[in-house]
This record gives sequence, structure tokens and C-alpha cells, in this order.
Amino acid sequence: MSQYIIRRFLYAVPLLMGVNILSFVLFFIVNSPDDMARMQLGQKHVTEAAVANWKQQHGYDVPLLWNPQAQAVEKITQTIFYQKSLGLFLFRFGVSDSGRNIGADIKERAWPSLALALPTLCVGLLVNIGFALMMVLFRSSYLEQAGIVLCVILMSVSSLFYIIGGQFVIAKLLKLVPISGYDDGIAAIRFLVLPVLIGVFSGIGSGARWYRTLFLEEVGKDYVRTARAKGLSETRTLFRHVLRNAMIPILTGVVVVLPLLFMGSLMMESFFSIPGLGSYTIDAINSQDFAIVRSMVFLGSVLYVIGLLLTDISYTLVDPRVRLS
Repeated sequence: MSQYIIRRFLYAVPLLMGVNILSFVLFFIVNSPDDMARMQLGQKHVTEAAVANWKQQHGYDVPLLWNPQAQAVEKITQTIFYQKSLGLFLFRFGVSDSGRNIGADIKERAWPSLALALPTLCVGLLVNIGFALMMVLFRSSYLEQAGIVLCVILMSVSSLFYIIGGQFVIAKLLKLVPISGYDDGIAAIRFLVLPVLIGVFSGIGSGARWYRTLFLEEVGKDYVRTARAKGLSETRTLFRHVLRNAMIPILTGVVVVLPLLFMGSLMMESFFSIPGLGSYTIDAINSQDFAIVRSMVFLGSVLYVIGLLLTDISYTLVDPRVRLS
């Protein structure tokens, strides 16, 4: 077990290094510090002196990979790659182009993102699996056909429609919850109810159909027919055997959304004015703050790799055969 986890962890190291190098190439070679300076200054005719002054203020006035004018180890340390990229492995995100502490902003904004994404994930998972099991339980009937049609209809509607429609009907007309905003502590619940409901409802169509496919594949296997032959009811067979044996693909699907628990939902946070990491990234893109965007790209990669590691570990708990692979 421990060797399996260590092996999976070692696989993640070169992956993160590759993401770091690719981000460096995109942000500092394809888009050079001179280009950043001109976009930030926002002037048609920017002087070389103004560009050089901006680069010096933001720490972009040193060479990219190798500093031939420095001495000894400073030839490496006095470079943009060392100062701006390698520090990300130690979660030293530095200062944004606007002068804000990126690490402090991430700590502050992670909680609103988590408060939105965690209940959306948990409630959505329960609703989708429950709905899918009901369709499988009443398979080859009108109830299953009605469920499939409903899923297709829900999938065909854009999530923007659910957001705008929910804000108009529930918040503006019925005035049950605020349209947008956020508050600290327990008062944040009234601001999170609507985006959580919309997030769960908009994901029922695709989620329930996918889980239904998984369960139908398990229903046709020999162990299900053996369980029925022993006298187990269809409901008990589904919830006790089919659901358990479908856990590996379910866990695989869950890992895809794990980074959203901290990274936040870009669309939801923007429309509902929730000060999470999703809106933080959108604001950074709009203001062309490349230091924040670069940090969020790396943080998202780290969270995704952690999700993959947790999924591999959970595989060993669900299916012991995985430990031998």
C-alpha cells in the first residue's frame, strides 16, 4: 500500500515540473516582459524608458534563465525563472503586478470558493446518483423514458439560462434570496443557496445520464444475476451491489471537479459576485495581471494532481486489486 502511494506521488513530480516550465514559456517567452509592460502601461506610444522602469519595479529587469553579469550562484538566482517560477513549488506566489500579496489573497478567497463548491459537489452527487438509480430501477418503463427525456432537455439548456432565470424568478420576483453578494460567517448561507441550487440543477442532465450508463453496465453482469437468484430484491441489489461495484468510475468522475473546491467556479462567482478564487482569476485576466494568472494556473495544476493522488488511494479502498498494479 505504501509503495503504491509513493509510486503515484513520484509520478506527480515531473508532471508539476512540466506544467511549471510550460507556464514559464507561455508567460515569459511567448509573451515577453516587454509585452507585459506595454499592455500594463496601456499607451499606444510607450517609451523604452517607461518600459524599463515598469520592468524594474516589478522584478522583470533580470535575464530569463542565465545572468552572465552576476557572480557564482547568482547567475542562476538572479533570473526571472528562479525568482518567478521555482518559488511556486514552495507556494511563494509573490506580489501581483498591482502590488497585492497573492498568497494572502488566495488564503482569503479560498473559503468563499470552498463554501460554494463543496455543497454543490456533495448535493449534486447525491441527486445525480439517486436519480440514475431510480431510472435503472424502473428501466424499460415509461418512467425511465421520461427521465431520459428530462435529462436531455436539461442538458440542452445553457447554464447561463439557469443562472439568469434563477436570479430573475427566485431572487427578483419571489425575493427569497439576494440576487448577488456575499457575507462572512453564517450570514453567507443566504447568498449561497441560489448558486448551489442552480449548480446542482444544471448538472442533473449530464450527471444522471452518465451514472445511469454505469449502473446499466453493472446490472447486466453475472454477480447481479446471482444476487437475484439468491432472492435479493431489485432495490437491495442496486444499492448494495451495483452501486458499490460502480464506485471506481464514480470516483474517477469526482476527481475532475475536485480542483473546483478551491479554485472556484468562474461563471458562478462572477454572476453572483462571490469573492472567491474564480472571480479572482477573472479579474486578473481582465486587468492583465499575469503574476496572478500564472499563480492560479500552477495552483490549479497542484490541486488537480492532489485529486488524482487521492483518487488512486481511494481506488485501493474500493478495489484491493488496484494495489497490485
